[in-house]
Amino acid sequence: MALPILYSLRNCPYAMRARLAIFKSQQPVALRDVVLTNKPAEMILASAKATVPILVLSKIVQANGKKGAEVTVKVIDESLDIMLWALNNSDPSDLLHSANPEILTQMLALIADFDVEFKRHLEAYKCAKRYHEDNLADCRAACEVYIQRLESRLIQHAFLFSAQDSLADIALLPFIRQFARIERQWYLQSPYPNLKKWLNSYLQSPMFTKVMAKHPLWLDSGKEIVF
Repeated sequence: MALPILYSLRNCPYAMRARLAIFKSQQPVALRDVVLTNKPAEMILASAKATVPILVLSKIVQANGKKGAEVTVKVIDESLDIMLWALNNSDPSDLLHSANPEILTQMLALIADFDVEFKRHLEAYKCAKRYHEDNLADCRAACEVYIQRLESRLIQHAFLFSAQDSLADIALLPFIRQFARIERQWYLQSPYPNLKKWLNSYLQSPMFTKVMAKHPLWLDSGKEIVF
């Protein structure tokens, strides 16, 4: 049976968290690295959104007892849905905290807050820094409201919901990484020791090295990477 195909962009935070969940699930996929300025026709055909990540699930059909053609049965083109697909199929690290379904509900609520509100403030903060706008401190402070929420959680335990990592940790990780890189010196001196420890534990892990490995672009090489 053919592997699912994941269209990805190395530094896109949404693609990054999809790869993190797939890595954690220990399910192999065929990774196709792309750039959005030169999108493969196959990627556009798979999803009208034509933006990463896109996961194409396929199967081999049988016709008259003989091997038939590969047919697409499902396409998932939202990063959180890809994460949930991966972890619902295989979750050896129990990122979904299966013993307590209420925690999953809480995790999804936290992720939604960050995907909508924090992401909006993060983009404003990035723009203020890039274009040397005079509201940089205000944009940073808007982000800090959400950063403080994470710091409060991480005072209680090593990860956002317990002593083990979770769906929420790896879903928010790429965006907190972006936040930390905007004003690097400010961040290093910021009053969030537990958040910094949490972020560093991921960034320095073999998992992150694997997930962020640079591969040849699929359109250039024609080769899929088994990820």
